[in-house]
Amino acid sequence: MITTTEQLAKTIGVSAACQALTTARSSLYRMRPKAEILPKPERVRSWRALQVAEKEQVRQELNSERFADQAPREVFATLIDEGKYLCSWRTMYRILDENKEVRERRNQLRHPNYTKPELLATKSNQLWSWDITKLLGPTKWTYYYLYNIMDVFSRYSVGWMVAERESASLAEALIAATCVRQNIQPGQLTIHADRGSSMTSKPVALLMADLGVTKTHSRPHVSNDNPFSESGFKTLKYRPDYPERFGCLADARSWAGEFFRWYNYDHHHD
Repeated sequence: MITTTEQLAKTIGVSAACQALTTARSSLYRMRPKAEILPKPERVRSWRALQVAEKEQVRQELNSERFADQAPREVFATLIDEGKYLCSWRTMYRILDENKEVRERRNQLRHPNYTKPELLATKSNQLWSWDITKLLGPTKWTYYYLYNIMDVFSRYSVGWMVAERESASLAEALIAATCVRQNIQPGQLTIHADRGSSMTSKPVALLMADLGVTKTHSRPHVSNDNPFSESGFKTLKYRPDYPERFGCLADARSWAGEFFRWYNYDHHHD
């Protein structure tokens, strides 16, 4: 069938021959020897194509301070209103694409690269990590707030508190009392926390400065820079006896007391 189609095509043309013999042209071309398939001729450069210097002029105009925040169509329309024609707006897009500039061309403020905090402790009371988590109260939209300060080296909870609200003043009091109880000396301790409002508050920062305690924080918008406190809260909330809701503040404090007693003395940490 292919041979017959080839012979007929020499007389009436390929399309007419394939239509007369109900043969697909793609099949005809596919069965031809590769030697008969002629290479595509090189594309002839149009005499209307912009020269290199003209392309650079268009690129500089697009990236100028005046037009850096406008799309090529807007630039084209503005220049036409001013009686100035450089090229079509499609050509403007092609020139930008050749230079990989089909994107935001303005100089924008970049967020700085924050260094990941290294939480390394070689002995107790050298590095603490603290955080706050919510405990469900007796009714919907009611919460109690569990503050916990953990020694990173031993995973010992050196200080904790359950309160009815999240407050910088309460956090300040807890940190101060814990430092006194653990006999922390100036320059001895680093305390790490995330970037919650209580953690970054001015009263807490001033307290640490007065105590000679170094403070570090997680990077902005990074959820895993405070893993030790988060791991402790996960252990707490995955306990078999963890209640769905606490009936009152006293219930929450009583349960937390039992938990931290188990966590500090009976739980085997990885």
